[in-house]
Amino acid sequence: MTNVPELLAPAGDMKKLDVALEYGADAVYLAGKKLGMRAACKNFDYDGLKAASLAAHSRRKKFYVTLNIFPNDKDLEGVDEYIDYLQSLHVDGLIISDLGLIEHVTSKHANVPVHVSTQANVMNSMTARVYADMGVKRIVLARELNLTQIRKLRDGLPDDVTLEAFVHGAMCVSYSGRCLLSNYLTGRSANRGECNQACRMVFTPEIGGGGLEFAQDDGTYIFGGNDLNMIEHLDELADAGVSSFKIEGRVKSEYYVACIVNAYRKAIDAVAAGKRVSTEYVAETKKAPNRGFNTGFYYGQPAHDETPQKYYEFCGMVMHDSPDGAVVEMRNRFKTGEKLEVLSRDDGYLNKIIIVPEMTDDNGEKTTDAKVPCKRYTLCGVRLPELSILRRAPITA
Repeated sequence: MTNVPELLAPAGDMKKLDVALEYGADAVYLAGKKLGMRAACKNFDYDGLKAASLAAHSRRKKFYVTLNIFPNDKDLEGVDEYIDYLQSLHVDGLIISDLGLIEHVTSKHANVPVHVSTQANVMNSMTARVYADMGVKRIVLARELNLTQIRKLRDGLPDDVTLEAFVHGAMCVSYSGRCLLSNYLTGRSANRGECNQACRMVFTPEIGGGGLEFAQDDGTYIFGGNDLNMIEHLDELADAGVSSFKIEGRVKSEYYVACIVNAYRKAIDAVAAGKRVSTEYVAETKKAPNRGFNTGFYYGQPAHDETPQKYYEFCGMVMHDSPDGAVVEMRNRFKTGEKLEVLSRDDGYLNKIIIVPEMTDDNGEKTTDAKVPCKRYTLCGVRLPELSILRRAPITA
C-alpha cells in the first residue's frame, strides 16, 4: 500500500463510537434522528451529534453522518436547518443516497462534503463521473462490483473523488440494500430506515403449510448468505483504488465493533508495513458473531457454503479501573472461577486469560455471580484497561 486507506467503523450510539475510536478506527459513520437508514439504532439527537463531533475531532478522527433513506417530501422538511447544524459541527461528510438531496446539498451547502451512499448503487464509471461533476467528494461503491470493475471506475474519476468500499459484515439480499423483504413481512420499510433484517435471520420450512416461518432452533439462512470478510485481501482492494475500508454493523454490539475494528486495524498496519496479515488477525474476525464468511463479489459470484464460525460470547466491558479492581458492566452471565479471555487494544492484554475472582456489585456487596444484565461488578484485584472486553470461548464438542 502506497497510501494507507482509512478504516471506517459503525457507531450506532455513543458507547459504540468510543469503542470504535479506541480500537483503531480512523473515522466513524452514524445517524442523527432524521433521514438515517438504521431506525433500530439509538442514533444521535442534536446534543449527541455535538458530543460525537467532539469525541472524534478531539482524537483527530473523522465523523460522517448518514442521510441515506429514500425520503418523501415530508422527510425533507427542515433539512436545510439540519444540514446547517451539521456544518456547524464540522461534519466530515454526509452520506446521501437520494439524487435530489445530493444535488441540493452540493449546490446549496457546497462546503459540506457529500458522499454518495452505497444505496445509490453506483456500478459504472459513467454514473460515477456524473456524481463527480455534481461535486461529490466520495462514492461508496455498490457491493456487487468486482476488483476489475472498481479499478476501471477509479481510473475514470478525478483524483479528488475517493472511493469507499465495504470490507466486512452482513451482505444484503438485494442490490446494495434496496430490499422489500422487510416491508413485505413486517410492514417496516428497509429503504426508510426500518429494516428488520429478515434476510439475516434463520428460517425453517413450515410443516404442512408449504411456507416459511422464523426458526426457533434448527433452520437455515434461506435469503442471506455468508458475511463479507476481506481481511486477507486489503492490499488488492487498495491497489484497485479503494481509499476507505468500511465495516458494516451499526446495530451490532460493542463487542462486535471492538473485535472487528481491532482486527482490521492491525491488518491494515501490517500491510502498510509490507508484512503479511497474520493468521491471528484472521482468527479474531471469527470470534465475533458471524454467519460464515466469503469475499462477496470482489472475485466474481460469491459462494455461500461456509458454515458459521463458533464465536465468543460477550460477557462484559471494562468501564473504568478502581482501587479495588476493574469495574465491568455485565452483558452475559459469568461467575467466580470461570476462565474468560480479554479483548483489548493493548497488545499486552489482548487474548490474556483471566480467572474471574471474587466480585463486588455496585452496592459493594460481595458476590460470586454476575447475573444482572448491565449491572456493574468490580473484579477484585484485577487490572484491565478501560473499554477492554471480557469474552467466553465457545464450548466445543
